[in-house]
Amino acid sequence: MLCELFNVASSCYYEFKQRKPDANRIRLASQIKELFNMSRGSAGRRTLVSMLSEKDIKAGRFKVRQIMREADLMSKQPGSPRYRHAKVERLDILNLLKREFSVSTPNRVWCGDITYIWSGSKWAYLAVVLDLFSRRVVGWSLSDKPDTYLVSKALEMAWEQRGCPKNSRRVIN
Repeated sequence: MLCELFNVASSCYYEFKQRKPDANRIRLASQIKELFNMSRGSAGRRTLVSMLSEKDIKAGRFKVRQIMREADLMSKQPGSPRYRHAKVERLDILNLLKREFSVSTPNRVWCGDITYIWSGSKWAYLAVVLDLFSRRVVGWSLSDKPDTYLVSKALEMAWEQRGCPKNSRRVIN
């Protein structure tokens, strides 16, 4: 009755019931699950095929795809962090540098930036302070959040690396 309902030949149903599980396929499925878990759920079928070939196991990407579907494995890729972009310039913060990047003495002008780096499981944020005279990194800090603490630590490191300059102003924009 169910075969008629789903428009399947009854001979196909009985053949499927008598089919024995393939030991090689079960072994391949367990290896695929293991590699998928090692990648923390980020490996897709093409990556898994190349990982299997490194272990001298031959499997096509369509077979890997089918096994992934049967095991309910879905590749998840991390998204990039979203930043809010300023729509207007802050008039209350003065532009002291005015795009004059050539500096005559060290420790006169420092500048910095924050960037993000994928560390394998999450995003890490790096703050860097440069001395515009020497064009070298004088301070840096790494954190899991892009906050003021990250920037403060990078500035503290720069301040200490440069011997706590005496005739300088602390102006932070």
